[in-house]
Formats: sequence, C-alpha cells, structure tokens
Amino acid sequence: MPLTGQHPAPESPKPLAGVKVLDLSRVLAGPWAGQILADYGADVIKVERPGAGDDTRAWGPPWWGDGPDRVAAYFLCANRGKRSVAIDIASPEGIQQVRELAREADVLIENYKVGQLTKYGLDARCLQALNPRLIYCSITGYGQTGPLSHKAGYDFAIQAEAGLMSITGNKGEEPQKVGVAVTDLMTGVYAVTAILAALHERQRTGKGRVLDASLFDVQVAMLANQASNQLVGQTRPTRMGNAHPNIVPYQVFPTRDGHMVLAVGNDGQFQRFCDVAGEPGVARDARFSTNPSRVEHRQTLVPLITGWTLERDTAEWVRVLDQAGVPCAPILDVAQVMEHPHVAARGMTLPAQDGQPPMVAHPMLFDGQRPSAPLPPPTLGKHMARWAGPTD
Repeated sequence: MPLTGQHPAPESPKPLAGVKVLDLSRVLAGPWAGQILADYGADVIKVERPGAGDDTRAWGPPWWGDGPDRVAAYFLCANRGKRSVAIDIASPEGIQQVRELAREADVLIENYKVGQLTKYGLDARCLQALNPRLIYCSITGYGQTGPLSHKAGYDFAIQAEAGLMSITGNKGEEPQKVGVAVTDLMTGVYAVTAILAALHERQRTGKGRVLDASLFDVQVAMLANQASNQLVGQTRPTRMGNAHPNIVPYQVFPTRDGHMVLAVGNDGQFQRFCDVAGEPGVARDARFSTNPSRVEHRQTLVPLITGWTLERDTAEWVRVLDQAGVPCAPILDVAQVMEHPHVAARGMTLPAQDGQPPMVAHPMLFDGQRPSAPLPPPTLGKHMARWAGPTD
C-alpha cells in the first residue's frame, strides 16, 4: 500500500524507530496507546472511516483550524505523530488494504466490539496467519471473554460498573466520575506496557502475541489499595470526598482565601505540621501521635485542623509547609497549570508551530530529552496515496 509522509530524521529519542504500528482504534484508549508508541519513534498508521474518520474529530468545540479540515481539540490530544489513511474495512477493497498493511506491521491496535473484525477476516487469527510476528492488541470495554464481553465500552460506564464512582464524590451525595477519562487513559498505558513486553519477547521467539486489554479489568486493577482494603479487611470502601481511608490528615482543608491540599504521610510530617501551626502538643496527644490513632479519631482531629488552616492564606501555608517538608499544594485550575512556571521549566507544553497545534508533551524523559513524534495530528486520509499512484 503506497503511503506518503514518512517520519523525518528524528530530533529526539526514538527507541521504537523501525517499529510499524497499524492503529485501527478510535476515541481514546487505543489512540492514546498509539500516540505513546508514536512518541517513542514508531511509525503509526491510523486507519479511519472515509468521510467521518475517528469519532473525536467532531467532538468540538473547541476546534483547531478552519473549514472542512478543522478538527476538535479532543482528537488532537491523542493522535500526534500518526499518518492517516481512509479505508472502508467493510468493503472487499478495504479489507485487502488492511491485510496488506498488517502483513508489514509489527503491532496492530483495534477497539472494535468482540467478534466484529472476524467477519471481515481482520481478526487476530487471520492476520497472524499472514504475519506470525504480528502483535495484535484488542482493546474492549469488558474483554474478549466473560458474561459482559458483548457490551460496548465507555469510560463513564466502566467507572460506574468497576467501582470507581462508588468511592468518588462526597459522602451521602451523588457518585462522581473523575474529571478526565482515566480508565481509557490507563488502559492505553497498560496496553503499551504489554505491547513493549511482547516486542521484547518476540526478539527471542520470533512470534507475536494476542493481547486482550479490557477497560473493566484495568479499572478493577486501578482500585489498588481500596480493593485491597475490601479483600483483606472486608470493609466496603465508600465515598469520602477528598479524605483518605487509610491516612489522616490527607485531604482538602479550607484556608483564609480558598483551599489547599494537606497530604501528611507519616508521624514525623504530622509533628512538623503541628509545629508550623503553633500547636506542637497536639502531635504528642495519644489520640493523634500515630496514623492509626489519627484515623480512629478523624472526626475530632479534622475540625481541629480546619480551625488552624482558616487562620492563613493558601500561599502562606504552602510556603511555610514546603519549608518544613510537609506535603501540601494549592488547588490550581487547568489554565493555571498550563501557565505554571514548573510546566514551562519542564517543557510540558508544545507550542503551536509549523502546522502543529499546541499540545501537552510526552511525560517521560530519555537521558534528559522528551520523545516527541514529529508529525502533527493528521487530517483525515492525508497520508494515503491513490491506488493508481502517489499523491502530494
């Protein structure tokens, strides 16, 4: 299949240079995985529906660009570094095109419903028969097996059904989802770790793997200490607002001009916090001297601390607690974060230039350098040559 837009010479770390990825996924979990691989230097070909493309291209406003090629900011966040081809996989021609691409690919990522690609001969069994080295990663809501495997996967629904919403929000109030699609994002990250493990193994075996990534499974795993609390202590976790089930004080507290996070992780930090607050004796009180006792007496201690935090502004608390080595933080909005001097110092935003929209950078550093795919998020079908010959 003739394609245009090969990656230019890299200017940042490209540990996956030479790896070819075929990305048949849409929306967030799969595209997020593909973008990570692109940032690491893989050549990622995004297969999209002719006409409409990835659903998120239309999830605006806000938009980047004007006219028919404008694209939603949502799409931009997960599709840096890819080449786009528009293929109708339901047509005989489209099926053959995908098979040609899969024959040369190292990795394939897809997030169709279970069994949907089988009727087109684009399932793992068929494509690995063409290319035994292919690592085939399926991302679905509930996995390839089990009583819920037939269901479509939506991050919001998974947060509900896999327990996250039961522990998010204020006690006695409506359950809340997290403000970004964390299950989608973490599934993308888990998928990448499995893909990298399979690539490493293939160096030894010469064979690919079939990877089954489930949003539901990932969210269950993400329950982490809360799931462990249930399994070990048989104590059903509940919504606690910003409080922590196992640590006190570890929550949001009001200040004279707003709020701050206080995240005391051990008894020494609590002693230093009490010293800064001018109440050193409280840390020696038997009810509060150890974390287990503070958890037991949470209802007494939290109002006491609230009285202290209301006496100073947030900035003052953050300054003195930082000096004392007590974990704390102001609560910033997204605009403040994007303008934060530490974000700038770390190079965590990419400016708009040369057709590239402003974006958040890849979060990892390789020998002090951030990997970054050189291609901007593609317009639909931009890198697909006509079958009769190449286009511009």
